Amino acid sequence: MAGRIVSPRLTDMIEAIERIRRVLDGISLEAFELDWEKRWLVERGIEIVSEASRHLTDDVKARQSHIPWAKVAGIGNVLRHAYDRVAPDVLWKLACDNLPVLYQVCRDELVIAIANEERE
Repeated sequence: MAGRIVSPRLTDMIEAIERIRRVLDGISLEAFELDWEKRWLVERGIEIVSEASRHLTDDVKARQSHIPWAKVAGIGNVLRHAYDRVAPDVLWKLACDNLPVLYQVCRDELVIAIANEERE
């Protein structure tokens, strides 16, 4: 039986994180706090990461158990339903501190996913 194909979801996560990086490149927290367009773009990118993470297999999540997958999935709900209570500095910290680790995990898992999908 073929496993679930996860490479498109991992690719979506990688691309969203890369776009967030571009939005934040060279910008200070203070400038980010004042720029609603950049905040919206970062929020959208994080929503995509969150939603795509929900479609990863248990195998991926087990291999990368140091990632708080429930929180990755849950942040999308916060952004959608409690958007008025999300502070820009929280988005900033998430993007600068947490997404780089998740980015590397997704890249590593994409290599595994592609190899598995080619075998099936």
